[in-house]
Amino acid sequence: MEAKPPSKKLSRDRIDFFDKVYKIIAQIPYGKVTTYGAIAEACGIKSSARTVGWALNSAKESNLPCHRVVNRMGALSGKMHFGSTNLMYELLIAEGIEFDEKERVILEKYFWNPVKKKKGWDKPFFFTIFTILSV
Repeated sequence: MEAKPPSKKLSRDRIDFFDKVYKIIAQIPYGKVTTYGAIAEACGIKSSARTVGWALNSAKESNLPCHRVVNRMGALSGKMHFGSTNLMYELLIAEGIEFDEKERVILEKYFWNPVKKKKGWDKPFFFTIFTILSV
């Protein structure tokens, strides 16, 4: 059975999704980070964090602040795409971003939520629950 090429609609949808990702990345403030999942949610497809990663990898030669996107735990899971495995870390340090003892961004302090205007909150869900439960 022969594989069919993706439909033009699917290709157009992917381009539209990548464009949404790039617009959000361009808005990440200096000294803040966001996550692949938060970007996917802001694009309307919460389960597409991996596709956000593909979009970032396609934007290597852009001037977008792709170094400000980390995984949900604050780890620099995309660091291998920056040429040097230390470059992403160095760029974030230069912006004043701090890391914990496991070399993860301290999301409680530096997380920027691209859907904040829609939801009215600034922290990932698990931090909100942790805060409520620890009171």
